[in-house]
Order: sequence, then C-alpha cells, then structure tokens
Amino acid sequence: MNLVVFIVNFLFLIIVVLIGVAFVTLFERKVLGYIQIRKGPNKVSIMGVLQPFADAVKLFTKSLSYPYYMNYYIYYLSPAIMLFMMMLSWIIYPLVFGLFDYEYGVLFFLCCTSFSVYTLFGSGWSSNSKYALLGALRGVAQTISYEVSMALILLGVVILSFSYDLTEVMKYQYLIWFFFLLVPLFYVWFISGLAELNRTPFDFAEGESELVSGFNVEYSGGGFAMLFMAEYGSILFISLLTGILFFGGGMIGLVIGLMMAFVIIWVRGVLPRFRYDKLMFLAWKGFLPISLNYILLCFCVVLYCS
Repeated sequence: MNLVVFIVNFLFLIIVVLIGVAFVTLFERKVLGYIQIRKGPNKVSIMGVLQPFADAVKLFTKSLSYPYYMNYYIYYLSPAIMLFMMMLSWIIYPLVFGLFDYEYGVLFFLCCTSFSVYTLFGSGWSSNSKYALLGALRGVAQTISYEVSMALILLGVVILSFSYDLTEVMKYQYLIWFFFLLVPLFYVWFISGLAELNRTPFDFAEGESELVSGFNVEYSGGGFAMLFMAEYGSILFISLLTGILFFGGGMIGLVIGLMMAFVIIWVRGVLPRFRYDKLMFLAWKGFLPISLNYILLCFCVVLYCS
C-alpha cells in the first residue's frame, strides 16, 4: 500500500513540476517583455496563458535533426537523462501531503547536480560540433567550480541543523531563520545558483553571441524541449530549495522561493554577461575562501553553544 501511495504521489509531483515549468517559461517571457517595454506572449487564450502548451506541442511535433557524425546513443540519451535527473532531485522536497522523507536529502541533491555535468558534456561532445563542444567545456568547468561553493554552503546548513534531512532543517528554523545567521552564505548561494544553472550573467554554456547557442546547438524538436524543461525545472527547484535552507520552508519559504525565481529571471533582463576569467576568479578566489571561513565560524559557534 505504501508503494502505491508513493507512486501516486510521485506521479502527481511530476505533473505539478511540469506544469510549473511551463508557467515559469511564460512568466519569464512576460517579465522580459515588460523589461524591454513590450507585452510578451498575449495572443494564445487569455493573456497568453496557453502559450507554453502551444510551444510544447510545436517542439515535440517538429522533426529531429540528425548530425551525420554524431554519437547516436549519447546524443539522444543525454537530454532524457538530464530531464530525469532534474525530476529525481524533486524527490527530496518536503511536501505537505508527504512523499519521501529522505534522511540524506542534501547529499542526494549534490549527487543529482553533480551527475548533470555528465549529461551536459555528453550533449555537447556527442553532437560532434566544435561550437557544441566549446559550450559543453565551458559549462562543465563552470558547473564544477561553483559546485564546490554550493557544497560548502550546504555543509554550513548541515552543521547548524545537525542533519542532512530537509525536514529537520525546516524544524531547526522554527525560532530563527538561518538567513539571519548565514547572510554572507545566502548571497554566495544565490550567485553560485545562477552559475550552476547557466543563467545570466553566467550563461557561458549558451553564449549565443560567440558560441552559436552552445552545447545544445545541434538539438531540435523533442531533444531541445527536454533540455529546456530540465533547465527551467532546475531553476524552480533551486529557488524553492533556497526557501527551505534559509527561510524555514512552509508557506513563507514557498513564497520566498517564487520570489527567488522572479529575481533569477529579472537578472537576465538587466545584467550583461560576465567575462569568463572573472567567473573563475570569483569562484576560486572569492566564494571559496568566504565559504570555508564561514563554515569554520559556524563550527566554532556550534561547539561553543554545545
């Protein structure tokens, strides 16, 4: 019976996440439209509400591209695995109606995000295109660099909550949010999240101006749609995870998570792209020392209080 409940809940979660991804794309196009003094999608249905579904139908009914020298299996499996890993990471999200209270949820999240590096590189390498390979190499170096900072920030949260379970992390913020204790780490987490998601101003893996769309340049139709869904699903998940890690989850954490998604979209409309050497300098010479020193401070505070 428990297995049946788990399967039903997980299917419900998949549907909710995919619908959420659809409306995040619509929300982004609307926000960017108003930033650029235009309306964005507003023709399909009422105020363009059904535009994401029209886009999905268009993408999945388009014919697939077949690069002549591609590595067949990796080329077609990489987008599917990337989407699967994005959906798998949602298992650890604590829901009101209950799904799967995973004791090592933080470690599971790090495993899922680390594995996405392989699918990103596989997408670029298997296309056998110089532009796709350049985008993939940039994305892999960037993702690995900022994963170090994200892991250290998560370690700071784990030290304060004595648990890898997100449910326990929420309980430990009943009296005071970790945001007030970890303000510097919150800003480092947010900027590292932008880099991890390949979002502006760190969108080097998809730098259209110099890479002709980056690692996904040879994809079309359903393959491109799956890469697109994986990216926006990750944006939604990182935003909501921020609400749990620093603001105690619950309804307030959900609202703050949605506000974080808005800020990620807003940043795309107002900031130019970073320079690549400055990106790496920021990761290794800026965020890494800050994270290490603040974790040492958290550890000392916990030892003193205990």
